[in-house]
Amino acid sequence: MSRIAIYPGSFDPLTYGHVSIIDRGLHVFDKIIVGIAINVRKTPLFSTQERIDMIRASFPDETRLEVDTFEGLLVDYARQRNCQVILRGLRAVSDFEYELQMANMNRKLDDTIETMFMMTEESHFYVSSGLVKEVARFGGDVSEQVPDHVEEALVAKFEVMKNESDAITSEE
Repeated sequence: MSRIAIYPGSFDPLTYGHVSIIDRGLHVFDKIIVGIAINVRKTPLFSTQERIDMIRASFPDETRLEVDTFEGLLVDYARQRNCQVILRGLRAVSDFEYELQMANMNRKLDDTIETMFMMTEESHFYVSSGLVKEVARFGGDVSEQVPDHVEEALVAKFEVMKNESDAITSEE
């Protein structure tokens, strides 16, 4: 039987912390499904397709990696995909409390699906997608936090947003 894990998240955008968890997870599992969670209450910076493309571009030759999307309960999706493990990355102690609550709730919902925590590498403890977006929005250097193609996408996205904002301001 294959060992299949799902690595869920928003990946808005993909960071080196995510890349590290995927790389290391592929040493443990036969296949990883990166599950992009669709949350109607959140407005992501990047479209679902842009996030899928960024992840795939980071692992162009990795046949044991699949990128997919899901809505609803993670355990329902994991069950549908025949995943035995939910893979979660931890950056710091502050992540642990939330992740522990989620793991326990998921266990209550389906006790056949395990949660495995993997620590992010020390060099990426402080990195979050939200922080990367904030720094990039104001022109800061995020080249050490995200792959090159993600940095280029961030620069392009914020340039478009700035131009749209400038156009609206000049019309007023």
